[in-house]
Amino acid sequence: MEACCRQCTHSPQTPCSDYISCRLEGPLCHDSALCKESRKDWIRAIQQPAEGKKRLLICAGTGCIASGSRPLKEHLETELTARGLRQDVDIILTGCHGFCEQGPILIVEPGKTFYCRVQTEDVDEIVEQHLLREERVDRLLYREPGSGEAVFAYPEIRFYALQKRIVLQNCGHINPEDIGEYVASQGYQGLRMALSMEQGAVIEELKRSGLRGRGGAGFLTGMKWEFTANAPGEKKYIVCNADEGDPGAFMDRSVLEGDPHAVIEGMLIAAHAIGADEGYIYVRAEYPLAIERLQIAISQAKKYGLLGTNILGTGFNFNLHIKAGAGAFVCGEETALLTSIEGNRGMPRVRPPFPAVKGLWDKPTNINNVETYANVPHILRRGADWYAQMGTGTSKGSKVFALTGKVNNTGLVEVPMGLSLREIIFDIGGGIRDHKPFKAVQIGGPSGGCLPESMLDLPVDYDSLTAAGAMVGSGGLVVMDEETCMVDIARFFLSFTQKESCGKCTPCREGTKRMLEILTRMTQGDGRRGDVEALEELAQVVKDSSLCGLGQTAPNPVLTTLRYFRHEYEAHIQEKRCPAGACSALLTYQIEADRCIGCTLCARVCPVNCISGKPKEVHLIDSTRCIKCGACKDKCKFNAVSRR
Repeated sequence: MEACCRQCTHSPQTPCSDYISCRLEGPLCHDSALCKESRKDWIRAIQQPAEGKKRLLICAGTGCIASGSRPLKEHLETELTARGLRQDVDIILTGCHGFCEQGPILIVEPGKTFYCRVQTEDVDEIVEQHLLREERVDRLLYREPGSGEAVFAYPEIRFYALQKRIVLQNCGHINPEDIGEYVASQGYQGLRMALSMEQGAVIEELKRSGLRGRGGAGFLTGMKWEFTANAPGEKKYIVCNADEGDPGAFMDRSVLEGDPHAVIEGMLIAAHAIGADEGYIYVRAEYPLAIERLQIAISQAKKYGLLGTNILGTGFNFNLHIKAGAGAFVCGEETALLTSIEGNRGMPRVRPPFPAVKGLWDKPTNINNVETYANVPHILRRGADWYAQMGTGTSKGSKVFALTGKVNNTGLVEVPMGLSLREIIFDIGGGIRDHKPFKAVQIGGPSGGCLPESMLDLPVDYDSLTAAGAMVGSGGLVVMDEETCMVDIARFFLSFTQKESCGKCTPCREGTKRMLEILTRMTQGDGRRGDVEALEELAQVVKDSSLCGLGQTAPNPVLTTLRYFRHEYEAHIQEKRCPAGACSALLTYQIEADRCIGCTLCARVCPVNCISGKPKEVHLIDSTRCIKCGACKDKCKFNAVSRR
């Protein structure tokens, strides 16, 4: 019989029983009308359950697993089986939804009902009330901060409704361990498109899109690919930087856990574009679930001819390996990462030559991070013009941020470039916890900068943030309220980068240590005149003369807090006072005589017995013995203990 399309063994009268095999068998398979119709039916089966059948999507990202989502799945299976409903319900473990503090998350389809903080004891009620009686369980619905309004469908929750999810569009909605669900979501169609194009044309498409690297400085991705493609040499490598080391950052981890095939597809497209036949994903060993799902995805891709030799019958060859890193922050720097893959201690190299010319094992190498590669399939499939319409003039597309700190809605958010900090923090993030005043936001991780309230309307793009002294970086975004000390925040982030310095170059090794010593003295009440000027001078030297990006950006938190919160530094030095009341060494606790009724509760909770006084008489705190733990203030029911 005549085949339904080129390189396909199925006849027009017999649609494919194994859709994935047919879909991926030949480069023109998708042009067949029969295949197109078969594909539509298959997508409906996955995304829209058969009439009367429901899908329960349970978040199985690291955050929800830690909150108990796996036992939740077991209890659901047991309860559904006991009630004879197991055949009518599909239970699917997905990747991270992004709304991590609301986990475990369970979504019921059809209807997109969003249940949050679901526990095993809630299973019986969900089965009885929702699955059998078609009534939602109101107490498990999400409620908007402030108004307390219950929202049942996740697309209507403000946290989700105001996002533009491209990289995260599959996370939380497909089974990351099933290549079929990725293919049903138009997975590997970007690769098909790329393989039908000349290598140079693929690079030009990336350049036209305006995609910039999502891991740090924001270098143009297409230009980076072009440098590697034009470098002399037959052997070239593709490397994915998944060494996500910023405190509080989990963007890359969530993509690898929730949509690993997107990263693999992006790497395949890059490999074709630059002429590479081998690649590495460098992922930190602290991400065991991400590594496990990557291994499954790589195995599936090999099974269906998407990795290995003669990919999709085009003669293109590519093999992919996983390298588990030991967790050194400096290995996020690309040359240190390459040194680590080669089996040596991860330390940066002098540049030039850049990796595009002399990288892994001295061969031309292209390095991008997880989020950058995950954008690539969408650009190839939907076109550079589609991607370039989002964002600002020099910052196209969307960006994923890890929104944390003193904000109501913490988690992963993906927004168009150019959205303001105010919209991210107050609209998507739901505002500051406990209605406290906003003070600052640290953006760009430990190498980023702290921006004040006056900059809340600043658009989040590469150029605007750089001008303000911050950076997009990998996407950490930490919100702070009035109780945060900016001197202590600078000390905290510098402490991290100082510990993570590899020590290879003197400016970073010695400069960050001296800066940290000054900041520590300030927070302990030993600040001296001239310390601010010394900090500024040291910071500039470290920034200008360090070997790699770690040292060059380490002073950013210090420089921005000095720029926008200099008065707090001066208060620590000149007045020996912490305006935020956060530095314990600069605090004093005192009992107000007009409020104290002598209940003795403060004396009973004091761990060092420094509070004296008889019952029904005013008590006193011995400041020479007080360790400033704050227990007395926390326990006083009459607000008689003041902190100064």
